[in-house]
Amino acid sequence: MSNTFEKVPGFCPDCGSILPPLREKGGVTCYTCSRVFAGDLSEVFGSSSVKYTIHFNSREAREKDNKEEKKDEEDEGPTVERKCPKCGNDKMSYATLQLRSADEGQTVFYTCTKCKFKESENS
Repeated sequence: MSNTFEKVPGFCPDCGSILPPLREKGGVTCYTCSRVFAGDLSEVFGSSSVKYTIHFNSREAREKDNKEEKKDEEDEGPTVERKCPKCGNDKMSYATLQLRSADEGQTVFYTCTKCKFKESENS
């Protein structure tokens, strides 16, 4: 096949498509023309290399994230002043969904922050 494209590292010399990233073992197959490059990959990647660093969270950061997740689970979304019909608590969290047709209002789901009683309202 004749090379009609300028050879640029990381791009297929036949069709000009970007090549997939290198794997630890094996060759590379072009996404577009399915040409397989095996063996010496310097033909298509030149002398380019990729370096990466994996940063692990400290134990303190993980514990902080876990506490924040638990707090989010307790609230279950934004809150509004609304009296719970079951326990009388004056704070409920809510979520909205468009369950009916687009020209009708959305459905609001309320959850009591104290007893977890759930109710819905079509607006």
